[in-house]
Amino acid sequence: MAERRPMGSLEADVLQELWSADGSLTANDVRAALDYELAYTTVNTILTRLATKGLVQRTREGRSYAYRAELGEDELTADRMHRELARARDRTAALSRFVDTLTAKELAALRRRVAPRSR
Repeated sequence: MAERRPMGSLEADVLQELWSADGSLTANDVRAALDYELAYTTVNTILTRLATKGLVQRTREGRSYAYRAELGEDELTADRMHRELARARDRTAALSRFVDTLTAKELAALRRRVAPRSR
């Protein structure tokens, strides 16, 4: 029996392929770029779901569609972090916990980014 991937990992892998592409990709392009075998219908379903979620844009290309990421990886990550923070009852505590997990390098980058705003 094949090992199941974590929920959402296929979407993440497909998005990674779209982010690394120079332009739009078809479902067959994405399927060929992935490091493992997937049925065309599986890739097509994932791309359709990502389009429905507004994460990718699709355009008609002949008889099929071509897809490109709507947001960059950094934008999507920031959006997800912001949505999770908005769900927290105590945003300050959540932010504190998050900052406590940062490496020294990440904390220095955050300080550089925040410093101009606090003036």
